[in-house]
Amino acid sequence: MESEQQPEQQALFEWSDTAPEPARPANTGHGAFRDSPQARRMLDVREVYAEPAALDSPRGQQIMAGLPGVRVTEVEGHWRIPSLHGNDGNIARWVRIKTDTLVLGVKHSLTTRPNGRSADWIAPGPSNGCAMACAYCYVPRRKGFANPITLFTNIEAIVAHVRRHVRVQGPKPEPNQCDPEAWVYDIGENGDCSVDALVCDNTADLVAAFRTLPTAKASFATKFVNPDLLALDPQGRTRVRFSVMPPEDARLLDIRTSPVPERIAAAADFLDAGYEVHFNLSPVVLRPGWQRDWADLLTHLDDVLPARVKEQAAAEIIMLTHNQSLHEVNLGWHPRAEDVLWQPEIQETKRSQNGALNVRYALETKQRALTRLRELLAAHAPWLRIRYAF
Repeated sequence: MESEQQPEQQALFEWSDTAPEPARPANTGHGAFRDSPQARRMLDVREVYAEPAALDSPRGQQIMAGLPGVRVTEVEGHWRIPSLHGNDGNIARWVRIKTDTLVLGVKHSLTTRPNGRSADWIAPGPSNGCAMACAYCYVPRRKGFANPITLFTNIEAIVAHVRRHVRVQGPKPEPNQCDPEAWVYDIGENGDCSVDALVCDNTADLVAAFRTLPTAKASFATKFVNPDLLALDPQGRTRVRFSVMPPEDARLLDIRTSPVPERIAAAADFLDAGYEVHFNLSPVVLRPGWQRDWADLLTHLDDVLPARVKEQAAAEIIMLTHNQSLHEVNLGWHPRAEDVLWQPEIQETKRSQNGALNVRYALETKQRALTRLRELLAAHAPWLRIRYAF
């Protein structure tokens, strides 16, 4: 019960009910990465759809102050935008919409749900959607024909919810695959926190909050290297999981992301800045030559990563999950991706934890592939501990 556990936690850890002032990147003014040409190639907002309450909020006002002259269309709800959602004419503009469109909303349902795989808990995320365009991304399956970033501007409520939830849990009673000591909260399930940081401070606020939570740790996966995050001073309380795959796969499937070698090269910088750095071997796509290319990738990790990164690193193996609706969308804007993603002869239908009907590799095929990948890890990167494989 929250009312019974809060006093004990407060006395033990001297937590206050007031969230700390977040650390801001030292270079968020002139010269910040978010102001660079590279960042603008990723996100060059020309149109904003926004709920009135989001526009009126401090975070909404901060975002709009950085977008002078951008056209704003007020909408009743961030999920109900007819010109974006359910409009199949947007398939041909899939990438353009991600580049130049931003949605601002208020996250009304603040719930933290158990996970037990990558993290102990899935926290209410500060965003939904992404400016990148990975061909296998699961988020647009529920949104329909357009998937730009939706930023939630009630970040104070999100942070307060997470702090209350962490406090109620108390100390972690025993180690598990998520972490030996801390409760791990995934803060970026439906977006990429590194990309969100190009346009607002939601990521900075969450990193700052977890810095003060001694029994918990934030975690997010990313395919985008944002140097502004190096100044957030996480003090070991945020885990960054760089998603990696063979560069040949990434060039075909990871559209608009940082190149895989760049993600790997950033690991030491993020570790030195105070992050815990893990890797997602994700997704593993089975196609001719996949074993050779994964062996090359693992060899590259072993060759270039310094010892201090290897000593604390761990990884998740995530096999490809696909979906009929996304398959049909991809055929409209990136059909070459479906040559490797859609393989009915080795895939079967599975219902996911959230009730969605997806396509995954058949069980026997998947198990053989996981066994082989573990063998490749043992041969080429034996230091890389696998936290879980799915």
